[in-house]
Amino acid sequence: MDKRLLIEQLSDGYNQTRPARDALVAQGAAVVGAVLELLCDERAGVDWSVSADVLQRIGEPALLPLAEAAAGAGSAEVTRRIGYALGRLKVADLAAYLPLLEHPHAEVRSTALFAFQTREEEAAGFVERLLPLLGDPDPEVRQRAVWTFEAIGSAAVPALRAVRERPATGPRIRRGALQALAGAARPGELGDRDLAAWRRLTRIKLADEVPSGLHLCGSWYALPTTDQAAVLDAFDLGDAEPVTLRTGAAAWNQAQHSWSGRRPHTGCARVFVSPALAGWTLVFGDSAAATHRIRDREEARDQVVRERCAELGRRFGAAQWYGMSCGDGWTAWCIATGGEVVRHYDVFAAEEDDDPLGPPHPAESGFLLPHEDGFPDDAFDGVNLSDNAAFRARYDQVKEELGIPDTCYATDIAARLSVDPSALGPDTPVTGHGLLALTACGREHGHPSGALPA
Repeated sequence: MDKRLLIEQLSDGYNQTRPARDALVAQGAAVVGAVLELLCDERAGVDWSVSADVLQRIGEPALLPLAEAAAGAGSAEVTRRIGYALGRLKVADLAAYLPLLEHPHAEVRSTALFAFQTREEEAAGFVERLLPLLGDPDPEVRQRAVWTFEAIGSAAVPALRAVRERPATGPRIRRGALQALAGAARPGELGDRDLAAWRRLTRIKLADEVPSGLHLCGSWYALPTTDQAAVLDAFDLGDAEPVTLRTGAAAWNQAQHSWSGRRPHTGCARVFVSPALAGWTLVFGDSAAATHRIRDREEARDQVVRERCAELGRRFGAAQWYGMSCGDGWTAWCIATGGEVVRHYDVFAAEEDDDPLGPPHPAESGFLLPHEDGFPDDAFDGVNLSDNAAFRARYDQVKEELGIPDTCYATDIAARLSVDPSALGPDTPVTGHGLLALTACGREHGHPSGALPA
């Protein structure tokens, strides 16, 4: 069938276009230009994933055309589409991507690295060719190179160590190799020299660190103390290492987003203890014992949290626990005064008609709780809910006319009672430095693998 007719059929929806996609793939290189043009057209009435699928399955004939299109992409959206297709091409031999590692356009180099990252066993045979990308002029390419070596793992360790030991190697690539080693090496494989280099870099960064807001996904405690030793003892933490806020937050986020069954203690091996922030010490993570009690379903999270808050409240005079998710709208807080929990709210529990523990806290005053809907049932009658602009305009109008309060989240309560970690900035009073400390699981199994920024 004529390629123009086949391309016209691509507007029928993903599942309905399978015959047309298969026919275009069978024509191979002859249709790459037309399908690529469709992929790059943001006004086309075709789902971009349809044209991307065709190019991915055509494979190597689409490689160079996609690379050139990435170099000339006119928008971030087109760049994203091309990168998605280019990194997932059905190419039999990874060697086909090698010329793209030297492409003048950074997006092309990064996408080529992604292909190696997703095929780590094969990529192990190209380690020497990948090493220069650790010193790439573009920071995103350097980061992608680090992730690629992390994926390759122990097979890359000898080459990375060799780079670290070459006096003539530039500082940027040596620094990149150190980051890659931290992610690729198994616990115990990182040598004393490299550990010393990492600690030296941390000391340099700590000397002039300026706080900035943290990405919040998970839970943390807030304690009204500057006594880090007491905090370490309260959470049964040891082997504490000084770290920047950036490093500590990255370790916490790594733990929260680790779902690999190959390293089952990644999420409970270490905890980030902040410097004193406006007189409060924040603890991101939990002790291994509490984590396992929750994970093994021996007890519900709310019971573990309340017990821990009460225990910490007795020790430090007060204690707070907060939770936020970057993916599903979960937010929660637990507040203890002395050894008594006076308030525990969890949005998911509230949505299931479970009453929060304790009466509303004064910090919630003037807010709607996350499960509450202050809008009347007919507030959006006649509004096209798929039109974001129209919905938002109506939302703002009704909210203002009826005086509907803002909704509060854990960060709002934290800002009123202690410290909002997402709002840290140059004006935040800081005393001391952060610590990355091992839990009982961490002391037994070691730090999780994975590079952390200094």
